[in-house]
Amino acid sequence: MQPRNMSMSGVVDLAAVKAAGEAKAKAEQVRAEAARQGGSAAVPPSALVIDVDEAGFERDVLQRSAEVPVVLDFWAEWCEPCKQLGPLLERLAVEYNGRFLLAKIDVDANQMLMQQFGIQGIPAVFAVVAGQALPLFQGAVPEAQIRETLDQLIQVGEERFGLTGIAVDAGADAFDPAARPAGPYDALLEAAMSALDAGDLAGAVQAYKNVLADDPAHSEAKLGLAQAELLTRVQDLDPAAVRRNAADDPADVTAQIAAADLDLVGGHVQDAFGRLVETVRRTVGEDRNAARLRLLELFEVIGADDPRVTAARQALARVLF
Repeated sequence: MQPRNMSMSGVVDLAAVKAAGEAKAKAEQVRAEAARQGGSAAVPPSALVIDVDEAGFERDVLQRSAEVPVVLDFWAEWCEPCKQLGPLLERLAVEYNGRFLLAKIDVDANQMLMQQFGIQGIPAVFAVVAGQALPLFQGAVPEAQIRETLDQLIQVGEERFGLTGIAVDAGADAFDPAARPAGPYDALLEAAMSALDAGDLAGAVQAYKNVLADDPAHSEAKLGLAQAELLTRVQDLDPAAVRRNAADDPADVTAQIAAADLDLVGGHVQDAFGRLVETVRRTVGEDRNAARLRLLELFEVIGADDPRVTAARQALARVLF
């Protein structure tokens, strides 16, 4: 994992941290000043996850990165994979107890930051360490891999820049789980989320199915099942091979369906929908039906109210009728 400078022209000025040596010196200076003023106060666990925009990027990310690695989670409300990754990163931020700070950036509201980081799809995760930007990963990633990446990030912060994290007051965010009454399916839904966090996709699928067996219209379970089944389908795929096969043979329906799954997991929703609509248009019989059914399944992952689903349904209707 190698730090690199990232030009933020028009947003912030990183000229002062062009080289790793300069960045380390800057971080040491910031920490020395904090120590002179009595040190940084301990923060509650809730302060380990913050929302960041373009206006506050220098203060909340660059300046804070002189004392703790800052992980950037680029997300959007319409991005279903983001809804799986975001809570996982938030949980890990609290679990790592101040070893890194999680900054969440809504790409719809912060297009300039998205462009400056060169992001092509979301979710996308970067880090800033002593003013140095590091790309971490993009798309749906297993928790074990995320932990390994975070451990490497923290090691880089400590060994190269002397970053030891921020103090956390664990008792500041006391929460009484009894304050909210449990719903009839809360235990099953919690089991599904725990299974997802643990990488047990089969367990998550079964937990969601258990809810739907009693309540077939349960919206949260339907959405969760669609997402878990999508992750199950792509977990053993070779992305490069799938995309190569899809590009080499547009008539290969199996390849197009697999590529559409990868598109969606990577946050390329319209690409996934467009690929399958086009596959439906140029096929007949069982092949056409297979592509149509997968498209309907992907609609479930995004949600019926999403305008991209509405547009894709209209496009599907035009090619079918």
